[in-house]
Amino acid sequence: MPATTRQRKKSVLRRLVIPFAALAVLGYFGFHALNGEFGLVGRARIEHQVRDLEAELAVVVTEREELFARVSLLRPESLDPDMIDERARLNLNLVHADEVAILRPGYGHGR
Repeated sequence: MPATTRQRKKSVLRRLVIPFAALAVLGYFGFHALNGEFGLVGRARIEHQVRDLEAELAVVVTEREELFARVSLLRPESLDPDMIDERARLNLNLVHADEVAILRPGYGHGR
């Protein structure tokens, strides 16, 4: 009996497996390129956080510089009599006899 070769006709589904798999992989990576943590939307979110944190840093640096200036006035080598007087009045609730004190609620604590 002679050997015969049987040719099979490729089915439609078999022809579409690789293109569908490629589309699925491409869709997966495309979705994450847009919506992933480091995608286009995530990048905008990160840039927004950077702007917020830079603004907060500027506020904190300004506060630090103000505090540093006030602390430098309290150092022994550069004591400022006005600063000592201000702190004593604030902490001890003292006034001179010839001064008028105006009391405001909540003022003077935690300053």
